[in-house]
Amino acid sequence: MREPRDLSALAGDEVVVVGGGFGGLSTACYLADADADVTLLEKNGGLGGRASTLEADGFRFDMGPSWYLMPDVFETFFGHFDREPADYYTLSRLDPHYRVFFKDGDEVDVVPDRASNRETFESYEAGAGEAFEEYLAKARENYEVGMEHFVYEHRERLRDFLDLDVLRHARGLSLLGTMQGHVEGYFDNPKLQQLMQYSLVFLGGSPHNTPALYNLMSHVDFELGVHYPDGGIGAVVDGIAALGTELGVEYVTDAPVAAIHGAWGGFAVETESGDRHLADRVVSDADYAHTEQELLPPGKRQYDADYWDSRTYAPSAFLCYWGVEGDVDPLAHHSLVLPTDWDGHFADVFDDPTWPDDPAYYLCAPSRTDDSVAPEGHSALFALVPVAPGLDDAPERRERYREFILDDVARHAGVDLRGRIVLEETFSVSEFADRYNARNGTALGLAHTLRQTAPFRPGHRSSAVDGLYFTGSYTTPGIGVPMCLISGLLTAEVMARE
Repeated sequence: MREPRDLSALAGDEVVVVGGGFGGLSTACYLADADADVTLLEKNGGLGGRASTLEADGFRFDMGPSWYLMPDVFETFFGHFDREPADYYTLSRLDPHYRVFFKDGDEVDVVPDRASNRETFESYEAGAGEAFEEYLAKARENYEVGMEHFVYEHRERLRDFLDLDVLRHARGLSLLGTMQGHVEGYFDNPKLQQLMQYSLVFLGGSPHNTPALYNLMSHVDFELGVHYPDGGIGAVVDGIAALGTELGVEYVTDAPVAAIHGAWGGFAVETESGDRHLADRVVSDADYAHTEQELLPPGKRQYDADYWDSRTYAPSAFLCYWGVEGDVDPLAHHSLVLPTDWDGHFADVFDDPTWPDDPAYYLCAPSRTDDSVAPEGHSALFALVPVAPGLDDAPERRERYREFILDDVARHAGVDLRGRIVLEETFSVSEFADRYNARNGTALGLAHTLRQTAPFRPGHRSSAVDGLYFTGSYTTPGIGVPMCLISGLLTAEVMARE
């Protein structure tokens, strides 16, 4: 991966970063390293944005991201500052990477050993082992070319893609079609198709609306591996925040921003408590739509309400955090529970929004790996069911769905939790909207549809306000912790060029 371009033009600038998610934390580090004077304002009591942590009664849960993928991106990020991840946290590679419970009673482990995974594929379909190798070769090509020439490059305008160098590198990439069509070209068995598509959950899309290019996620999954940072993703947040402190970033928590004003050739960022922070430039890692619709006056917005209403949003989620007495066998650290036909669940999210009656969902049991996240003799477990953004999640609806999920976990994953839950919290559409100012309560932001990928995502710079910039999952390169880290670099480079 390339080194950052010259950021020295940022030296001496007073910059306020709004929001302490991974995009904001990353941007703040790059700016401070370039000798800008950086203050980061975070709405909530802790840093991390959606990657927050729940601690109660001896249990600890990652409330948002819980998969540590693309370790090369974290190495590149810390390497920019002459550090490495091991300076701040330790990693363990999971084995299995994850376990899949199909609702017909079938069970599959995806493991670190490539030959074993090939045998698994071959056992489901004659010739699928060879197709598995071919698929991963294509995924690796897409990953290596895509990361170097597209993800780490700032190409937020369509014309940025229309030059000979870009076209040369793009030759052979899976740029057209959907993930569903791409996977069907390799595998007939629907379970094998699902194994190659499950990672779309991390991109907030479905097999039918996500570009085929994202088959690169299979390289991430099968080749780069799934890791666990001791202490969870919260330990990564703490590590990046510590790096920022070393570089000179000032963090202010419990400081929800009420407005961004122009003032004396720069900005005044006003918090709800009435504090005013003056800045030459402002970077927003808050929800993009919230920033434009709520923090800026109408004449300073790039997009109107109709634009935001017309976007395709990534799913929200129904989350249950459970402190459980005893073990949660046969779950792995990461487990997926999948119907044999999951098209209905995606339809319930994207086509006809409703609470899924045959959901695909994720179970995370970090206590299988980390004894520190639960008291002795107990397990930490959470369930995440992707649901449509904007759903009514009134208490009675949530209670009925909780009961439904408990029954489903017992039936299809073999874990009866009833009578053993000693701690419980739920989190859903309403909390995503209230806690993170997330449009329609989306858990992730804009989905990675063909019309919302690369130059079709909102830009890093405001076209309406000089000196206002954006970072995080709404911008390029998009959704996910690694992508938000990279967005911080791209935002800093845009700022330095201007």
